[in-house]
Amino acid sequence: MTPIHLNEEKPMQSRSESIPRVKQPAISVRQLRKTYPGGVDAVKSIDFEVAAGEVFGLLGPNGAGKSTTIGMLTTTIAPTSGSARVAGYDVASEPLAARSISSVVFQEPVVDRTLAGRRNLDIHARLWRTDPSVARSRVGELAETLGLAELLDRPVGSYSGGERRRLEIARALVSEPQVLFLDEPTVGLDPRIRHELLDVIGRLRDRSEITIMLTTHYLDEAERLCDRIAIIHAGKIVALDTPRALLAGLGHELVELRVNGDAATALSSLRTRGIAGDDAFTVGSTLTVPLHDRTAAHAISAIHDADLAASSISTRQPTLDDVYLQLTGARLADAA
Repeated sequence: MTPIHLNEEKPMQSRSESIPRVKQPAISVRQLRKTYPGGVDAVKSIDFEVAAGEVFGLLGPNGAGKSTTIGMLTTTIAPTSGSARVAGYDVASEPLAARSISSVVFQEPVVDRTLAGRRNLDIHARLWRTDPSVARSRVGELAETLGLAELLDRPVGSYSGGERRRLEIARALVSEPQVLFLDEPTVGLDPRIRHELLDVIGRLRDRSEITIMLTTHYLDEAERLCDRIAIIHAGKIVALDTPRALLAGLGHELVELRVNGDAATALSSLRTRGIAGDDAFTVGSTLTVPLHDRTAAHAISAIHDADLAASSISTRQPTLDDVYLQLTGARLADAA
């Protein structure tokens, strides 16, 4: 695949060179709330900013408020209170302006399966009033980049799930948006197709000046693609930082032990002895203890001395799942 060239006259620079240095954030959210009829608080006064050229991930399980947040930012859901701006435009008071500089790929496909892929892209370009000559060039470029060149003249109904997803992304990019929203872009795809689509999104991430905000409940997607991640749980943002910083918060290594008995009591005992800190946590009978400045050998020896009747003890590096567990008390995969 060849990289997308948003500007025909000069080749793309690397990502670090191409991110524009601007004062105005691409996305700005302040105290954004959505309460549905019946008093269901889907999003509870969240705050965050996304810099121009950044890839920002909203990570959380189904029902956490990810899609509702995307819906408000793309003007398809009206906020209950608070404010949100996309490239400076208020999504509530200036919805047409906010839409004009952004595109969205929703979870559910919106392309017409009875039409050819090229016809879908042409119609979208016309709806966005893209110059016909620019649109033709853009469609050809996107087809090559997203691996659609041999599919464009076939009815979309004959596409595989992954091919339709790539067409959805191409459709969203025809209008050359400043901000691209991807709502669970790989949900429902088999592992091989999902991996291929991540490569496509990664190519956009590395070679484009576009700002991307994506929602996902896949930890590997967030860690692989995103400059920063906001973890959302029950409508609230419980953490926001780079993947590396979030992992660093749990230290370089964890001790994990399975206890015979009450894990909460075992954790309390380890905290009393100074072996476990406030960031240690339990899931069922498994107890996880971040080591920080302690060595694994010292921690394991201290655990044995505590006589907790552990059936197994092991060490490993922390993952984003551990970050989510420590913050929410539930595994992301189980919650999703």
